[in-house]
Amino acid sequence: MSKGIVEIFKEIPDYRVGNAKKHKLEEILTIAVLAVLCDYTQFTEMELFGEEQEEWLKTFLSLEHGIPSHDTFGDVFAAIDPEKFRECFMEWVDEVREKISNEIVAIDGKTICGSKSISQNKKPIHIVSAWASENGLVLGEIAVEEKSNEITAIPALLKMLELTGCIVTIDAIGTQREIAKTIKEAKADYVLSVKDNQPNLHENISLYFSSEKQNCDYARTAEKSHGRIEIRECYTTTDIDWLPSKNEWSGLSGIGMIVSDVQVVGQNIHEKSIHYVLFSKEDMKSADILAAKRRHWSVENSLHWVLDVDFGEDHMRMRTGFAAENMNILRHLCLNLLKNEKSYKGSINLKRKRCALSHEYLLKVFASS
Repeated sequence: MSKGIVEIFKEIPDYRVGNAKKHKLEEILTIAVLAVLCDYTQFTEMELFGEEQEEWLKTFLSLEHGIPSHDTFGDVFAAIDPEKFRECFMEWVDEVREKISNEIVAIDGKTICGSKSISQNKKPIHIVSAWASENGLVLGEIAVEEKSNEITAIPALLKMLELTGCIVTIDAIGTQREIAKTIKEAKADYVLSVKDNQPNLHENISLYFSSEKQNCDYARTAEKSHGRIEIRECYTTTDIDWLPSKNEWSGLSGIGMIVSDVQVVGQNIHEKSIHYVLFSKEDMKSADILAAKRRHWSVENSLHWVLDVDFGEDHMRMRTGFAAENMNILRHLCLNLLKNEKSYKGSINLKRKRCALSHEYLLKVFASS
């Protein structure tokens, strides 16, 4: 049993009073984690899991008043301060994370559709997460009410993370001068996408590559998967003294252009697209940019897709208080535990099934920190 998680749970303030505190907060949260690891994701299912596993749970939990009811689980997750829960989660992640030089940390957002409530006039919660590509871990996250608020949320998230020596990648919505400055102040580097939300910068870079790409560093990759062939070409330059806004971007070293050509095998289909980037790392080449962008795009399959398909995140209907936000943190915690357990090479889905079948494996996953 990992003392780390349980001890960190004890640091979360318990706002319950009187008889509502008969179940220990850290035990409620521990049962919730174990239940979600076994694919019991709703509050009613957590109660069911606890009742069916009560004898086993009592071998390491006191459970002086038995198993909490589903109402207790719901009340607790609705009341916990998500900022405190998030701090504890990130403290734990920092302990288990392996520090990897030049690791790509992808910042990306995802909306939890089921958190919207028309009757309560609640907008769906939008979560901005930091994904460490080589560790395969969620480093941290922050919630906002709308996708447009990512611009203010990203700097706040970055300031909470230990990013020394990492390369931070963000889509165009995060290509802001203040965000570039925050990344450099964290002793990290960046690869930032440039689109029409920075019209002058976009136009200047586009015009440069339309006439000068033959003089740039060049790299190319080709991949075939699921009947699709994707060819990516990248051109980069550090010759940017001509760029009018060069000094406005903290630590800016160069610019790049990525040309993608997707072909569908057996069909006369070509989907071409062009992306532009800013980067700060001085020795970065075109091949490095392609590798960084590939790892950034992996956040969709390794994080967002898993949360939707394996954890059923978009179908969650937890809308009372802070329940949706706190359960999102709990899912990130469980995903990290499953990713961190490497003795079994199965998928996240198979790992959860194995957790449900084996107490030994369930505790191994829980103790993977």
